[in-house]
Amino acid sequence: MIALITGATAGIGKATAEVFAKNGYNVIIAGRRKERLAEFSAHLKSTYSIDVLELNFDVRNLIEVEKAINSIPEDWKKINVLLNNAGLAAGLNTIQDGNTDDWERMIDTNVKGLLYMTRNIAPIMIKNGFGHIVNIGSIAGKEVYANGNVYCATKHAVDALSKAMRIDLLPHNIKVTAINPGMVETEFSIVRFNGDEERAKNVYKGLQPLSPEDIAETVFWVASRPAHVNINDIIIMPTVQANSTTSIRK
Repeated sequence: MIALITGATAGIGKATAEVFAKNGYNVIIAGRRKERLAEFSAHLKSTYSIDVLELNFDVRNLIEVEKAINSIPEDWKKINVLLNNAGLAAGLNTIQDGNTDDWERMIDTNVKGLLYMTRNIAPIMIKNGFGHIVNIGSIAGKEVYANGNVYCATKHAVDALSKAMRIDLLPHNIKVTAINPGMVETEFSIVRFNGDEERAKNVYKGLQPLSPEDIAETVFWVASRPAHVNINDIIIMPTVQANSTTSIRK
């Protein structure tokens, strides 16, 4: 069994690779940070006695994506699960004050990166006659909140694309699942606030958010359902959060 995970060097991607490795999967870990990939690969191999393939590329770059996927050895192409996890939020501004560089970064990663990966992996799965694509969306793909404009738009796109993929891939025995978390404490807020760790900490201050492991366990659960069962869509929230704007803090 093989799982390919994007954004595997931190957060949800890293936690998910760990869960799949723990459960006997060989894993293809993809990410931009080469040193982190190598370090994580060594950890997975030594801890779980599984095989690991490292793919160092940026999902935003179609040429890099194609080159990386084409480099996968034939015996690694029996991919059971693709986790489209790479994603980010950049900035928290009104539309009229938005930073267009932030917009491009979010659209290129959250939407185009997911499309590039799916376009290159889906034909492999179709050829194999099996596969499961899991897309990490967000509560921001179900609702829109103040100053979240473009980020919310990209996650609404993930929601729509997950539904469209399910239709297109249905004749080919390929499952598609969207997992939409609420607040998860990862590098997400640090990236959104351009490295301002203090501001990022305040996002989660006084409440218990979800952990990357919570989402990783959910990914593995949907991927381990029987062949005749597909979990189309999940919204998963911390107990202290009702929706994107309503939460309880101590």
